[in-house]
Amino acid sequence: MAEGQVSEESVRKVLARFQDPETGRSIVQLGQVHQIDLADGKLAVTLGLTSWSEPIAEETRDELVAMLRAEFPGLDVSVGIAPHHRPPEKIGQIGLAAKSVIAVGSGKGGVGKSSMAAALAYGLSQVGCQVGLMDADLYGPSIPHLLGTTERPQMVGESIQPVMVDGMKVMSIGLMVPPDEAVIWRGPMLHGALTQFLRDADWGELDYLIIDMPPGTGDVALSLSQLLPTAGAVVVCTPQDVALLDAVKAIAMFRKVNVDVLGMIENMSFFLCPDCQSRHDIFGSGGAKRKAAELGVAFLGEVPINAQLRLLGDQGRIGAAVEQADSKPYLDAICRNLVRNLAHRHRQQPVMPTLSVLNP
Repeated sequence: MAEGQVSEESVRKVLARFQDPETGRSIVQLGQVHQIDLADGKLAVTLGLTSWSEPIAEETRDELVAMLRAEFPGLDVSVGIAPHHRPPEKIGQIGLAAKSVIAVGSGKGGVGKSSMAAALAYGLSQVGCQVGLMDADLYGPSIPHLLGTTERPQMVGESIQPVMVDGMKVMSIGLMVPPDEAVIWRGPMLHGALTQFLRDADWGELDYLIIDMPPGTGDVALSLSQLLPTAGAVVVCTPQDVALLDAVKAIAMFRKVNVDVLGMIENMSFFLCPDCQSRHDIFGSGGAKRKAAELGVAFLGEVPINAQLRLLGDQGRIGAAVEQADSKPYLDAICRNLVRNLAHRHRQQPVMPTLSVLNP
């Protein structure tokens, strides 16, 4: 299109085709085009993005710039990002106000599932997302230890107040029972505890609720699928075949209860020698990536063995661990891949607002 034919209306028509990563709907329809400046051969657009989109905000901006430059080759195009607030709708029978609920599971214990759940929560929170972290591993809760908190949730009125840790809202049975006391519950009690954690806790408005699932396959996944719709599940495993066998079972379990599998993370993927920088594949190499391809599941990334991550996690400083130079690039990439995959799914199947049905 020639420069003389460019108008704000023609720009707006092009912008109407651009999809918001959070919902997959038109940024014009949703009022996310905050400003259009067109003068002297220059086009400047201010795009509003919600905090949900923060992990992929820059690449979303770059995508819009490329689209506008292709449509208006004669113009000098720039796009700025501005905050855009859109509260989450309440979901499920419990009315949780969260945009994306993500379960983090594994087929077996000992693969770093809880550490990865905490790392995902920290990674999303540190870029500006509103994040909650719920420990659903009721028999072996380790989130309080990883986060270094012993604070007990308090009752305010009829609501449980989650504990605040580094800007994240956290709930765990480990904060409610003595650390040396075993939780001995049958299935109905597990379901009741999960319901209380989700329905009675004051989570506020969340972009992401990360749920650390118990290892293996069992009642918790079924209860979760009944209580609220999840964006999907992330499965954590290590490279060796014995761990992958159990990861396959975890994927089958999530699919059986109609929870989409958003991707696999390969933890303890390799060891990078701090002295000579040589790579050592202690547990094998690339097993999770190959298995993900076989199962039609996205591969979110690999995390190397890192002594500091283990040490700081044991000290209750997992937040500092995810900032370690040897781990941060891998963990940041996993967070971006996760949100990017969700955004792609939303663009394929836009998230439409729900209509409340009022009883006469």
